[in-house]
Amino acid sequence: MTTSQSLPATALSPKSERTRSRNRQAVLSQIRQRGQVGRAAIARALGISTQAVSNIISDLQADGMLVECGVHSAGRGLPAMQYGLNPSGGYALGIEVRPDVLITILLDLAGAPVATLRQPLDDHDPAAVLKHVETLLKRMLDVAQIDASRVLGAGIVLPGPFGDTGLSGLGPVLKGWQDVPTAELFATVLDVPVEVSNDANAAALAERFEGVAKDLDHYAYLYFGAGLGLGLVSQGALIGGAFGNAGEIGHLPIMTAQGICPLEQVLSRDAARRYLNCDAELDVDRLAELFEAQDPKLFAWLEQATDALSQAIGVIENFFDPQSIVLGGAMPPAILDYLQRNTVLPDLTVSNRVDSQWPRLQVGDAGRLTAARRAAAMVLNRAFTLDNQTLHHFNA
Repeated sequence: MTTSQSLPATALSPKSERTRSRNRQAVLSQIRQRGQVGRAAIARALGISTQAVSNIISDLQADGMLVECGVHSAGRGLPAMQYGLNPSGGYALGIEVRPDVLITILLDLAGAPVATLRQPLDDHDPAAVLKHVETLLKRMLDVAQIDASRVLGAGIVLPGPFGDTGLSGLGPVLKGWQDVPTAELFATVLDVPVEVSNDANAAALAERFEGVAKDLDHYAYLYFGAGLGLGLVSQGALIGGAFGNAGEIGHLPIMTAQGICPLEQVLSRDAARRYLNCDAELDVDRLAELFEAQDPKLFAWLEQATDALSQAIGVIENFFDPQSIVLGGAMPPAILDYLQRNTVLPDLTVSNRVDSQWPRLQVGDAGRLTAARRAAAMVLNRAFTLDNQTLHHFNA
C-alpha cells in the first residue's frame, strides 16, 4: 500500500499550476478578443461556471492585468460588470539582434509600444550583445517608469540558420551564435522567461496574433530582413523543423537572366543594396526615400525582384498549400505593396483556385521595427493563447 504526502496549502502541483495557467489564458483571450466583456459571457464561451470565471478575474485583477469598465444592461436581470485589459498591467520585451545593430522595444499589454532603443553593434559576440541588452532594458524601464516586475517575458529574434549547418557562413548570419545556449544566456541576464526564434518565424506567428493572418490557419510568411526568410504556419502552429530551421527559402535556386542563383541574391534588402552599388547597408528609411523619388535603378531591381518572387510563390504554394502568402519584415510598406501588385501569380499551382476565400499574396506588418515588435508579440501571444490545448472544465 502506498501513501501520498499532501502538498502545503500554498503550493500547487505541476498539473494544477498548468491548469491555472491555461484557465487564465482562456479568460484573457476572451477579454482581449471582445474588448470589454462580463463574467457570464466568458463563462458561456468557455463552458465553465460563472463562479470559476469570477475567481480567475479576481486573480487577474490582483495582478493588475484587468480593470473594471463599468456595467452593461442587456434586458432582464442585474447589469453586468464589464472587464477589460489594463494596458499597464504587464509589458513584453522584444529584442532583435542583427549583425550590425541591436533593437529593443517594450510593448504594453494592449500591444502598444512604450519605449524603443537602438544600439549599433561593432561586436556581435554573445557577451558584448548581452551587456548591451542589459543596459538597454534598464534605460527603457527608467524612461517609461516601469517596475521590472511588470515585464512578463522577452522574445528574442536572430537571423538563422541555428546551429552549424551547410548554410553557415552564407548570407547575413550572426557568427558566434550557432552553438551557444541562447535562451539560457538571455534568461540569466534579463531574469524573465525567454522565447527565442528566428526573425521569420517570430513575424509569422505574430501576424496571426495581430495582423492580416488573424483568420488564417495555414499560411506562409515571407520575411524581408537583410536576407530572406520564410515562416510556415499550419493549423495555427509554427512548423519549425527538427532544429528550428524550416523555411530557409533564401537559398532556393531560381532562374535569372544571368543563370541560376539563390533567391535572396535577387529578392532581399541585401540584393537591392548590391544592385544599387551601396557600400553600406541599405536601410528601410533610405529604400523608402528612393522609392518615393521613383529612382530608376531601384525600379529596375524591382522588376527582377517580382520575377524572382513569382518563382518562389510557385514553390511555396505547391509544397505547402497555404491559404495565403504574406509579405512583411524590414522593408518599406510601399515596396511590399508594389511587389504584391506587380508580381505575376503562377497559374500552375494548387493555390490557383476559383473557390479561394483569401488573396494568394498580401502584405502584412512591415518597417524597421517589425522584428523587434514581433519578438515582443510572441510574449503577449503566449499570455493570451491556449496553443490548441483543451481548457480544463471545472466548477468552483
